[in-house]
Amino acid sequence: MSCNKKVRVRFAPSPTGPLHMGGVRTALYNYLFARQRGGDFILRIEDTDSHRFVPGAEAYIMEALKWCGITIDEGISEGGPHAPYRQSERKEIYLKYALQLVESGNAYYAFDTPEELNAIRAEAEAAGNTFAYNYEVRGKLATSLALPPDEVQRRIERGDQWVIRFRMPENEEVEMHDLIRGDVVVNTSTLDDKVLYKSADSLPTYHLANIVDDHLMEITHVIRGEEWLPSLPLHYLLYRAFGWSETQPDFAHLPLLLKPTGGGKLSKRDGDKMGFPVFPLRWVSPQGEVSHGYREDGYFPEAFINMLALLGWNPGTEQELFTIDELIAAFSLERVSKSGARFNPEKARWFNAQYLKQKSDAELAALFRPVLNEKGIEASDGKVEQVMGLMKERATFVSELWELTSFLFVAPDDYDPKAAAKFWKGDNPARIRGLRDLLATVTDFGKENTEKSVMEWIAANEYPTGQVMNAFRLAIIGKSTGPSMFEVCEILGRDETLRRLDAILTKLGTGENA
Repeated sequence: MSCNKKVRVRFAPSPTGPLHMGGVRTALYNYLFARQRGGDFILRIEDTDSHRFVPGAEAYIMEALKWCGITIDEGISEGGPHAPYRQSERKEIYLKYALQLVESGNAYYAFDTPEELNAIRAEAEAAGNTFAYNYEVRGKLATSLALPPDEVQRRIERGDQWVIRFRMPENEEVEMHDLIRGDVVVNTSTLDDKVLYKSADSLPTYHLANIVDDHLMEITHVIRGEEWLPSLPLHYLLYRAFGWSETQPDFAHLPLLLKPTGGGKLSKRDGDKMGFPVFPLRWVSPQGEVSHGYREDGYFPEAFINMLALLGWNPGTEQELFTIDELIAAFSLERVSKSGARFNPEKARWFNAQYLKQKSDAELAALFRPVLNEKGIEASDGKVEQVMGLMKERATFVSELWELTSFLFVAPDDYDPKAAAKFWKGDNPARIRGLRDLLATVTDFGKENTEKSVMEWIAANEYPTGQVMNAFRLAIIGKSTGPSMFEVCEILGRDETLRRLDAILTKLGTGENA
């Protein structure tokens, strides 16, 4: 088939709405496969279904791939030797090949109206049969196989609507190979005569257009979702009918992405119900319906891609975090699962947290800076980087960092009542007054020196460490939980630390029953 050719793969979505994360995974696997083998990744827009076209969907597809870091070698924006890459701009090509199939006896004209087909279907169902447009009926209907040639020509010339259907062979075993699922055999008697071309809109169906385009664009591997597996026999037979079997691509059909519960294909409804996105980017439908996107929900593209790569593919090791270059090196279709992959929204969050932790303090500080600007807070780059270094282990998204770190930029104006009742009592207010006096004498406010000074002072006075430190934390943070107090004090500096100690002593008092 295609073993000696340069690898060329295509991602061929239809602009019928936002790109589902399952579609992104298909694009990703094609991209990884091509890059590993020094091949080309082509984006082709399959917009032949004019009734389902959605404005904005095509631009959404391209923006989503760009955000994910999936670069396109040939496509509607990039151009290339096989342009145009939008099927609606290739209309004249398809009729030529459809007529070629009619001339070779592999296809035929059908003039049945939708009303006639509905009547025949209803009649079959009334008799307890399932209607199929196949070898049993095509010679009895208004087709070029049953009508005289001059009648066929007359109908075409007078403008009757027609379709061209593939003439499925009768009782033939079609032997196929899938790179993921192995050998597959299907008998043609179980298949119907699919429509290839429609005169009503002068457009081909998916089956004809994708075969013709894959051939003309020299596609070597078709990696697509398993929903297309039932179409594989027809596609094999189309390649044979055109005389292209020797150059037809290898096929690989990817497993479905399943709901978190495991039962069925992951849908937008599941995301709406369980509170996670199923689209890479936010989408606003022409009717104004808004759908969440991973980008707008705060996910890093590299985390999203890493998570998607492992939904259906297993590297064969314990490694879970992969850069895109590591994915390219490790990916193989042989390790793609045949069965569906269950999506776990918590695992998606875990991936984002890992990538957040891996970012440098400076990079995170730059991402966090707009939040500070919005809140009117001025802080040096050094301080913001220190804060990121201290708190990034606790965050999953950049959007969570303000709530986690606000006490490092703004002093508490009130104190957690439960913590105050528990720790601001007895001797603790007096101890905090003493701690305040101690810290006023400390010149080196580095965390190691401050910790040494405080812990020696606590030991020398035989104070209960937990009581003192929790009261100290309440004073500085406003609650009894948080990171290391000495790291906090290092970031705040001596003057701010003393101000906060003075504030709690003023507000809550220093007396026995304060």
